[in-house]
Amino acid sequence: MKNVVLALDAMGGDFGPVVTVPASLQALSLHPKLELLLVGNPDVISPILSASRSACIDRLTVIPAKLVIGGDIRPAQAIRVSKDTSMRVALELIKSGRAQACVSAGNTGALMGLSKLVLKSINGIERPALTTLLPHQKQGKTVILDLGANISCDGAMLVQFAIMGSVLSEQILGVSNPRVALLNIGSEETKGLDNIRHASEILHTISSIHYVGYIEANDLLIGKTDVLVCDGFVGNITLKTMEGVIRVILSTLKSSEKENKLNWFMQSINFWIGKCLFNKFSQFHPDWYNGAYLIGLRNTVIKSHGAANQRAFTAAIVQAIHAVERKIPERISARLSTVLSKK
Repeated sequence: MKNVVLALDAMGGDFGPVVTVPASLQALSLHPKLELLLVGNPDVISPILSASRSACIDRLTVIPAKLVIGGDIRPAQAIRVSKDTSMRVALELIKSGRAQACVSAGNTGALMGLSKLVLKSINGIERPALTTLLPHQKQGKTVILDLGANISCDGAMLVQFAIMGSVLSEQILGVSNPRVALLNIGSEETKGLDNIRHASEILHTISSIHYVGYIEANDLLIGKTDVLVCDGFVGNITLKTMEGVIRVILSTLKSSEKENKLNWFMQSINFWIGKCLFNKFSQFHPDWYNGAYLIGLRNTVIKSHGAANQRAFTAAIVQAIHAVERKIPERISARLSTVLSKK
């Protein structure tokens, strides 16, 4: 297998190089065929690298970019002032052929806009979608999209998301004939907004998609579907609500271990119950599945949580590796051509 070359926006996110540089070195140690182009301010990055004793540093190259797109800047303004920023330079490395994918924890709207401008969308895709692979209780994962790239979507866009999600489920998760569902407020066909019902009507007519109808948000983690489709407004709120609940549960289980003042017998019982519950819920911790695919572009772009720690940013880099190895954009393009030709 040939080496995978990724461009990383080292300056993006809440912590910048303090997180992205150690995560880069960790990813290099885990993947011998990986090469990284670390884009950012050399004056900030170099001291962190110098303090490292990593044997993998020879597979890392620093690409200078002294400007950074702020997290609070509007996408349109970010695009206008993006020249020489770490995010723009990282994307340009893909366009020039030096890198195969990009990972950034920076401004989501700016990353979406710049990715479309620099890399372009796949033919047949109106707008790319943010996508993640969410663990469920049957030890598998559900592809969920959109997670915030598109606040409102018409029925045709939701169908495009369904096609892209199916390809991702097949290629990354190895699911044969993945089940596709639309997130809705009920399972009855008469429920929901016009765009959801329109998407459902279209999906019923596409034989290459295993469409199973509507599911509600309370079924999100039980493995009822392999691909879950919704607009970005609903998807973002759904995901962040779930992540917040999981963090509270894990935090509560940890604190209960320290504060337990019962007798030794009850302490032992509570300890083992707490440990089992903690292990059960840990698989849903956002750090383990960090890295949302900006799917629908002609190249791979992965968006990391802005507040990602080293472990989480490493997970985002691994997501990019898998997408490159499985040639996700090319496979989506081929699937779209097949589906559209049958219409």
